[in-house]
Amino acid sequence: MRADDRNGVAMASQDGFSNGRDSSAAMQAAAGAGGAARSAAAKPASGQRVEKPIKKAGGPVEDKLHAWPFLVRSEFICALAVVVLLTIWSLTINAPLEEPANPTRTPNPSKAPWYFLGLQEMLVFFDPWYAGVVLPSFIIVGLMLIPYLDINPKGNGYYTWKERKFELMTFFLGFHVLWVSFIIIGTFFRGPGWNWFWPGQVWDPHMVEALTNVDLPYLFGFRDYTASAIFGLALVGLYFVVGYVGFYLWVRARPANDPWSAFPGGGKELLERWGPVRFGITGFLFLAMLGVFIKMTLRHAFNIKYIMVTPWIDI
Repeated sequence: MRADDRNGVAMASQDGFSNGRDSSAAMQAAAGAGGAARSAAAKPASGQRVEKPIKKAGGPVEDKLHAWPFLVRSEFICALAVVVLLTIWSLTINAPLEEPANPTRTPNPSKAPWYFLGLQEMLVFFDPWYAGVVLPSFIIVGLMLIPYLDINPKGNGYYTWKERKFELMTFFLGFHVLWVSFIIIGTFFRGPGWNWFWPGQVWDPHMVEALTNVDLPYLFGFRDYTASAIFGLALVGLYFVVGYVGFYLWVRARPANDPWSAFPGGGKELLERWGPVRFGITGFLFLAMLGVFIKMTLRHAFNIKYIMVTPWIDI
């Protein structure tokens, strides 16, 4: 190659490099100008108010809501309503205060405080050791185990009835139907001698109500103490076996996407996620609670005193 040709190629290379460098610098400058323009457009002017839409409750797509104002506002309104109700109640109804305690005179009936009237009422239907120790222990332990037994993911952070029917109905049966009803019965329906008095009926302290309460084994002809204990124990065991089987079949029969099953796969998926331990504990607590209602019915309808009679505990 000649010298003038080599000089021409070198000059062309230098021109191309300088042109590319100039074009790159121009592109960077343009990009910087565009970014500055977007930043300027995004930033509000001095004194200008920026409004953002607030997500409102009730839509089907919201996953989370702020505690303020949605939850705190509702709780505050409910608290005000309760305060107004209690104030009106305290102004219109006198407190049921009696005369000072007299150690020489025992009141009839001698009632426990209202929050213990449920336990006192259960003494009518069960052995004192069972009603005063075993059943309250079941209540306390059951309440402590709820976070570990309840695996239903529905209703976490919001209120729902359709997706938590079993949980809500179980609580309603145990608290309202049994515990609150015991308190109401002990307060308004139990009079002197812990006899039953209907509203408006005079509380006669001399009334004696003749009740012929018998044990269930006695009705079936058992007179031997050991045979009666074995028969009663067999009945209690049969009750739990039938209850467990029925509970298992009911859960397993839940179809897919059933609101009672809490999972898309239905009862089979619920049993798989639940596991045998949690299922067993839940079934035992539920059947023990249901047994209280059954024992009350037997006592009121058939004057059944105890189902199982042993030297240690009577049920």
